[in-house]
Amino acid sequence: MIPKYLSEMWASFAPELANHLWQSTVFAVAAWLLTLTLRKNPARTRYLLWLAASVKFLIPFSLLIGVGSRLAWPRGGAGAQAEWSFAMQEVSQPFGRTGIAVTVPQASLTGMTHLIPQFLMAAWLCGFVAVLLVWCLRWRRISSVLKGAIQIDEVREVKILRRLEQVRGSRSRIEVRLSRTSLEPGIFGIVRPVLLWPEGISERLSDGQLEAILAHEVRHVRRGDNLTAAMHMLVEAIFWFHPLVWWLGARLVEERERACDEEVLEMGSERQVYAESILKVCEFYVGSPLACVAGVTGADLKKRMVNIMTGNVMRKLDFTRKLLLSAAALLAFALPIGFGLMSGTAGWAQAQAEDATGAAPAYKSVSIKAVKPVTGGNGMEEPTGMMFNRDGFNGRNITLKALVRLAYGVQDDQIAGPPDWAGFGKYDIEARVGDSPVDDARDPGGIGVDKFKLMLQAVLANRFKLTLHKETKQLRVYALVVAEDGPKFQEAKPGPNMVSLERGGGLVNQGATLEPLVEQLSMQLGRAVVDKTGLTGHYDFTLRWTPGEKKSALSEEDGAPSLSSPSILTAVQEQLGLKLEPQTSPMQVFVIDHVEQPTED
Repeated sequence: MIPKYLSEMWASFAPELANHLWQSTVFAVAAWLLTLTLRKNPARTRYLLWLAASVKFLIPFSLLIGVGSRLAWPRGGAGAQAEWSFAMQEVSQPFGRTGIAVTVPQASLTGMTHLIPQFLMAAWLCGFVAVLLVWCLRWRRISSVLKGAIQIDEVREVKILRRLEQVRGSRSRIEVRLSRTSLEPGIFGIVRPVLLWPEGISERLSDGQLEAILAHEVRHVRRGDNLTAAMHMLVEAIFWFHPLVWWLGARLVEERERACDEEVLEMGSERQVYAESILKVCEFYVGSPLACVAGVTGADLKKRMVNIMTGNVMRKLDFTRKLLLSAAALLAFALPIGFGLMSGTAGWAQAQAEDATGAAPAYKSVSIKAVKPVTGGNGMEEPTGMMFNRDGFNGRNITLKALVRLAYGVQDDQIAGPPDWAGFGKYDIEARVGDSPVDDARDPGGIGVDKFKLMLQAVLANRFKLTLHKETKQLRVYALVVAEDGPKFQEAKPGPNMVSLERGGGLVNQGATLEPLVEQLSMQLGRAVVDKTGLTGHYDFTLRWTPGEKKSALSEEDGAPSLSSPSILTAVQEQLGLKLEPQTSPMQVFVIDHVEQPTED
C-alpha cells in the first residue's frame, strides 16, 4: 500500500512541482536581467531583486492566483472571463496538460510508477537532511562559542558601538560578547542580535578601523540581513537539487556586503581606512561558517576592495528605473492575483452563471428538511435515493456532498474544501417545477437532465449559500479505452434512444452515445472515468455487473482481484470489449469557498 500511495502522491505532486520550478527559474532570470540594468545603481536595490527571486521559490504563483480567486466578486461577462482564465491556466501549467499520448506497456508502467516516486522522494529527503545536518553542526559550533563568550561593557569598542547606534537612531542595543576563538566579528541572532567580538582584535585596529568594522555590523542589524539569510537557507534546504538556488545565495551575500560597504562609506568612513580594516580582519580571523551570522569578510574580497577604493559614484534610481521596477513588481505579483480574481469570478457556482443568463428554468417550490439518523428493524440506516422526474427532483436521506456530486457531475475527489457536516448531515429535498404535476408552467416539451442539474445548482446556491470556484489538479482517474480485440457492440440503427438502469447492477443502452456509460462507471467506481475510446457514434449494448463493486474494482487495481464475479472492471472488458485503466489526468476540481446549512421549511 505504501508504494501505491507514494505513486499516487507523486503523480499528483510532480506536475505542480515542475510548474513551480520553471516559474521560479524564469522569475530569477528576469531578476538577473534587471540587476544588469541596475548595475550602476546602489547595491541594496539589486539585493532586493535577488531576495525577491529567492522568496519566489517559497510562494507558488498558484497560491497568488488562489488568493485572487477568493477575492473575486460576481459580475457579468462570465464567458469571456472563463476563456481568459483558461488561457492563463494553460500558460501557467505546461506540465501535466500535454496533448501527446505515450503508450507504455502496463507491466513496465506499474514498475516505474512504484519505483520512481520512492527513489526520488528518498533522494530528496537524503539531500534535505544532509543540508540541515551540516547547517545544524555549524550553528551548534557558533552557539557553543556564544555560550563561552563574556559580555563586555564600558570598553572602547562598546562605547563606539553605542555612539553609532545613537547616530543611526537604533531603538535596541546590540549586546557585545568577547569570544576566544578565531572567528571574525559577526552578528549572531535575529530577534536579539549579539555581536561576537574576537579577543585581541581591538589591539590590532586603530580607532578609525574599529569604527568602520562596527559600523558595518550595525548596518547588518539595521537591514535585517540575518533574517533574510535564514529565509534563503530554507530555500536552499528545500530545493537543494536546483543549482540556481545556490547561485542565488552567492549573489545575495555579494550584494549584501557591497550594500553595507556603500552605507558605511556614506556614513563618512575613509575608503583606505575601511579597506585596511577589512584586510586586517581577514589576515587574523576566519569567516563566518553561516550566511545567517553576518560578518565583515563575506563575498569576493578582491571585488569589494576595488569597489571601495575606486570610489565609483552610485547613481540613485531615476524615474525611468523606478517605473521599470514598479512594472516588474506589478507583473510578478499583481498579475497572478488579477488572474485569480477573473478566474474566481468566472468560477462562481455554475447555477449563478446560468441564472444570470436566463439559460435554465427555476424550480417553483423547494422543500428541505433535516433528517435525524434513523435505523430500520435490521439495524441498517434508511436508504438514500435521488431521482429526477417530470415534476422536478426528489432526494431522500442525502448529504450535501451527494447533491454537489449530482448537480455538477463530479466525484468525491473532485470536491475540495467541504465542511465536516457536508458528508454526514442528511436531508430530504423535494423540488417541483410547478405547484402541481399538471402545472402549465412546466416545460411542455419536458426538461432534460442537464437543465435539471442546472436547476439543482441554483438550489445549492440559494438555499445552501454555496459558492465555489474551479481549479485544475492532477487526480487518479480511470481511462476508458478499447481493448485489444476491439468493441463487442455495434452501432445502433437510426431511431429513438433510451438508457435504463437495472436493479442488481445493469445498464441498457439503446441508440445512445457512450456518455451515459461513462457517467454510470464513474458513479460505481467513485472515481472519474475519462472516455478515451474515440467512439463517437450511437450504440446498442447491455452491461451487467455485481452491485457494490467499488471495493472490488479498487482491489483489482491493487493486484488482488476480488472473488466476486463479474466485477465492473471485468464486465466492461468481457461484455463490451472495452477496458478501464488507472491513470492520472488533469481534472477540474470544484473548490467550495462558502456553504451554510439550510434553514428548514
